[in-house]
Amino acid sequence: MSLRAALTAVFATLALPAAALCTGPSYLDGMSAEQRAALDAAVADMPYAEGLTYYATRGDDRLTIVGTMHIYDPRLEIIRTRISADVRNADLVLLEATAREEEQLRDLITTDPGLIFIVDGPTLPELLDEGIWQQLSDAAGERNIPGFMAAKMQPWYLSLMLSVPPCAMEDMLAGVQGLDKMIASDAAAAGVPTAALEPYTTLFEIFDAAPVEEQVDMLRINMMAPDKQSAMFVAMLDHYFDEDVGRLWELSRIALEDIPELDPAAAAAMFAEVEAGLLNTRNRNWIPVIEDAAETHDDIVVAAGAAHLIGQQGILQLLEDAGWQISRFP
Repeated sequence: MSLRAALTAVFATLALPAAALCTGPSYLDGMSAEQRAALDAAVADMPYAEGLTYYATRGDDRLTIVGTMHIYDPRLEIIRTRISADVRNADLVLLEATAREEEQLRDLITTDPGLIFIVDGPTLPELLDEGIWQQLSDAAGERNIPGFMAAKMQPWYLSLMLSVPPCAMEDMLAGVQGLDKMIASDAAAAGVPTAALEPYTTLFEIFDAAPVEEQVDMLRINMMAPDKQSAMFVAMLDHYFDEDVGRLWELSRIALEDIPELDPAAAAAMFAEVEAGLLNTRNRNWIPVIEDAAETHDDIVVAAGAAHLIGQQGILQLLEDAGWQISRFP
């Protein structure tokens, strides 16, 4: 895996869902009645559990809010068409990362490879039991990641790599465009400026802040059997294009029950920690960015991973709490 491929993987794995080529049985087909009931209960009262495209208005200001996924699927063209006029007519498009941030990130990792690779101290085979490391090495190999390279990856980064099933890895590393890049491309064609919702170092700060021991524990969460992992992504894709985003996210939480030898309480705690850092904290930080932009722009498109839209801490509810009127559009 080249450095450019590694950088592609960083961006491609940081929002859900992250697969476009997985086909076959859905994870839902194998869920128990109790798990289905738990899934229904989890989304019963969840704000904005459904929908991918919304308007938010306050006075003369309007936001078009789009829940994206970062890997290409031909069905994304339908959503792209749905919002194309909004993008062309916008004063500004806000994205998780623009081309400028991606270039800054490439430069940063080139000068400091320790951000994603272990450059000093013990490598993963030395930090893990031999059996666990062999499982991880085999899983990396299934994703075309050589074992010697996986051994030197920061634990949180290898965890991200293993969260992508083998059926999606080739497409991801090829860098095909997801909805975010489509929107950025359409904005550029229309002469609409783009800006980032957060500094380009944000995600590294979130993951790297965790102690190494916790990062190693996170690796176990992504040791689901390949057939189950593929089925999971099929289910997540189905939910995304059904615009059933709340179930998409909660399905990930419930699926932790199928991770071998993983204590359910510990797994739930780790999931909650990732949810707090990867979604909730970032969502709260984005609201002032959006509101500051609205001070000088009347019509803004906000495009972010679909999981950022849902729940009490999702950007839609947070905007509503700040006085914006939210309406879904098909």
